[in-house]
Amino acid sequence: MRAIVIEKSEAGTVAALKDFPESELMEGDVTLAVSHSTVNYKDGLAITGRMPVVRRFPMIAGIDAAGIVEASTHPDWKPGDAAILTGWGVGETHLGCYAEKVRVPGDWLVPLPEGMDAAHAMAFGTAGLTAALCVLALERHGLAPDAGPALVTGAAGGVGSVAVALLAKAGWRVIAATGRPEEADYLTGLGAAEILPRAELAGPPKPLAKARWAAAVDTVGGGVLANVLAMTQPDGAVAACGNAGGMDLPTSVAPFILRGVALLGVNSVPAPIPLRRAAWDRLARDVDPAILDAMTTTIPLEDVIGTAEEILAGRVRGRVVVEVG
Repeated sequence: MRAIVIEKSEAGTVAALKDFPESELMEGDVTLAVSHSTVNYKDGLAITGRMPVVRRFPMIAGIDAAGIVEASTHPDWKPGDAAILTGWGVGETHLGCYAEKVRVPGDWLVPLPEGMDAAHAMAFGTAGLTAALCVLALERHGLAPDAGPALVTGAAGGVGSVAVALLAKAGWRVIAATGRPEEADYLTGLGAAEILPRAELAGPPKPLAKARWAAAVDTVGGGVLANVLAMTQPDGAVAACGNAGGMDLPTSVAPFILRGVALLGVNSVPAPIPLRRAAWDRLARDVDPAILDAMTTTIPLEDVIGTAEEILAGRVRGRVVVEVG
């Protein structure tokens, strides 16, 4: 079967599209015939070797898949079922999804929501799932649109684009922060009410600054997240899910003890199945397929390696769907 395989050499890691023996797939009680995948920021890191995402070699890259169950000994899955696979270390420690087939434990899969096809599922992928988990986290914290505006950083990226659409659908006044002013029309089309230049969040963070939003989804981390926290209203919350801007957090305790701001960490990789189902149902219900199509580009498997460089360089808008099988 065709697969994008990452191998390690003395010079580093190298990714290539090549034939891979199906007999060498890892253990699992479900074999999924992959029809679509997607390109996430983590996929870009794995394929380029920029960060040590991959933990075993050789590794089939790709952390997301949608497709049809080909074989199963799992009680919840039978041949012909449509399923989605994200997270659980796939593409990192378990052979991944840039392949015509993937074999995994059935407990890692969720059913394709009613009314959603595989291509749209991968237009969301891990990025969309993460965005939905962030919105659910803010709601569990008790925040609602009447509390004030909601900020999304990295708004033109994959997670950010879906977060803008979800928050706007829920009734929030969405402030979309981006370093790409040329994407303003795209972001307002997703539902953003205001475009905030990224430069306003990029300076040295203060312990506290003028309170501007009640809720935020931060996809960047680093100094941007520190500034977002400093500008969050009393009793507000920030759902943090990304580190493209760095792993450090140069903030102080001031937002937390003087304003009661909450920092909510979101990690989709080990999210339990009930929470995943709730997130996928939310995506199916609240994101108009036409809006999803507007944020999506489709590529063949052959173009994934080149796209990995583009996504790390910040030149990819919205979501990228990969047609696999």
